Amino acid sequence: MSATQEPEGFHPAAFTRANNEPDTIFYAQRMPDSLMDMGARTAVTALYQTSLPVGGRVLDLMAGSLSHYPEEARFEAVAGLGVSKAALDANPVLTERIVQDLNETPVLPFEDDSLDAVTLCDGIAYLTHPLEVLTEVVRVLKPGSPLIVTFSDQFYRQKAVAMWQALEPEDRVRLVSVLLSRAGLIELDTGEVVPPEDLTAWRDTVRAVIGRKSRT
Repeated sequence: MSATQEPEGFHPAAFTRANNEPDTIFYAQRMPDSLMDMGARTAVTALYQTSLPVGGRVLDLMAGSLSHYPEEARFEAVAGLGVSKAALDANPVLTERIVQDLNETPVLPFEDDSLDAVTLCDGIAYLTHPLEVLTEVVRVLKPGSPLIVTFSDQFYRQKAVAMWQALEPEDRVRLVSVLLSRAGLIELDTGEVVPPEDLTAWRDTVRAVIGRKSRT
């Protein structure tokens, strides 16, 4: 990470991981999908129903075989960027698939101001250079467009960064909010996400942080 992107005020080891094996190798024998249960995944879909813009080009960042997008949602294009080709190939909503490890290459292969929304579900815990990636997200988003970050309390401990594991869930929301703000996102909205009332078979609490790129 460059000196200009080093998050000030964080311990030098804050974004280090116990397992430094490349993610492409680590996930070779496991599908890099959300560890959320069915209720939590349904809650994320419900959030997307109200937060994702209709139509346009969207990016599912650190994608797996499921994007949790509403079935009725229609987009001009849906790009998925993740570490597993097999998982991306299994994802039925994607119109473009990009195999890339953001911890190795944080630069996004999209033009400035080209995307109408970016989603990041259950992935931010694993970013070793989160500010660089989030700054890239700001670059590629159109003015006024959202980044929607969601996560539960479940994660791969071998791969989650040290600070994520050290924090309580509420403090993880604060961490994500700080990172989004430092990257330049505004109008931050935070809270817990719940599934429909008639869905009782769920355990995980889902937390969300939404930020928007400035219109100016």
